[in-house]
Amino acid sequence: MKPLYLRSSGSFKKLLLSLSPHRAKRVHAPPDAAEESESAPQERKPEWECFSYEEVRRATDGFRAGNLVGTGGSSEVYRGELADGRAVAVKRLLGASACERRERDFLAELGTVGHARHPNVCPLLGCCVDRDLYLVFAFSARGSVSANLHDDGEGAPAMGWEARYGVAVGTARGLEYLHKGCRRRIIHRDIKASNVLLTDDFQPQISDFGLAKWLPTEWTHRAIAPIEGTFGCLAPEYYTRGIVDEKTDVFAFGVFLLEVMAGRKPVDGTHRSLLSWARPLLSEGKTEALVDPRIVAGGGYDAERARRLAFVASLCIRASPTWRPSMTEVLELLEGVEAIKEERWAMPEPEAGDDEGEEVWGFDDLDDDEESGTPSPSSTSSASSA
Repeated sequence: MKPLYLRSSGSFKKLLLSLSPHRAKRVHAPPDAAEESESAPQERKPEWECFSYEEVRRATDGFRAGNLVGTGGSSEVYRGELADGRAVAVKRLLGASACERRERDFLAELGTVGHARHPNVCPLLGCCVDRDLYLVFAFSARGSVSANLHDDGEGAPAMGWEARYGVAVGTARGLEYLHKGCRRRIIHRDIKASNVLLTDDFQPQISDFGLAKWLPTEWTHRAIAPIEGTFGCLAPEYYTRGIVDEKTDVFAFGVFLLEVMAGRKPVDGTHRSLLSWARPLLSEGKTEALVDPRIVAGGGYDAERARRLAFVASLCIRASPTWRPSMTEVLELLEGVEAIKEERWAMPEPEAGDDEGEEVWGFDDLDDDEESGTPSPSSTSSASSA
């Protein structure tokens, strides 16, 4: 089978004829034809560049090993610099050039992140289909939130409290935009600290749309198989039944909040997940015990904001998606627009002998000790970290 960029039929041809591999130009992001919603609001399609292979090769110094900043099962990411001085991250999809799934993944990621334009979403600069498949993103020199939380080295100062709270709020803004601000709703499916990158001024940007899915306006959810993502961050309804909607991302965001607050990975070598460690503390209202000891030791955290973070996280990680907040509600709580009113968010008690209740409420000890995923573009840390 011919590589995607040499084919002569169907929508691939129409797309790739516009992506000349011989010169850079401005092109419209491709629609996801299979999931296009007729009722979706109209807006100007975002634009990005089509780079030649030579531009990509020169930017990465021939894909020099020293420029490799992230690897995963399906892609690798290289740091680079374009001729005009822009710092970039080049994501190269791995596998045989004739692999249809690889080509579908490439077009799917191009079609999702190519439509996203928000300060808290990592911007796609362009792509390259010459010789291989590449996505080009703006490079984030500070790396991922995970790297800043966990890879500082012994004795180095922890990521500060104000920076952490700003990361929580900014990431919530980006995720709310994906759910409500885009022309079509985007479900990220892999929200985690290594997929949130930091700009020079510590503004968070959501990255790695390799697992992202469109959710058409008229759909309440969709079923996905096989299950993909990062164990320790997967919502129960997705993990057990493959159900995906906005609340799937909300659950993962709750785990993300706990990681940012506590400085602990979703899964570590203790065989005890972050969720199983945090849930008793959340239930007992022991907020200070949830704060990173490095922050507590320095006395540099806001108790009210810590309480707010803990409260929001407790809502997001609820087993039932029905009782999780939307990202709009999450953002209002984090920004202080809405006061913390526990009675408003109180859940009814499950009835004894209710089979559905058992399914909805019985996930308190879902502990996972593995993870999988793809590397974050623009990140200076390995994508294998949670």
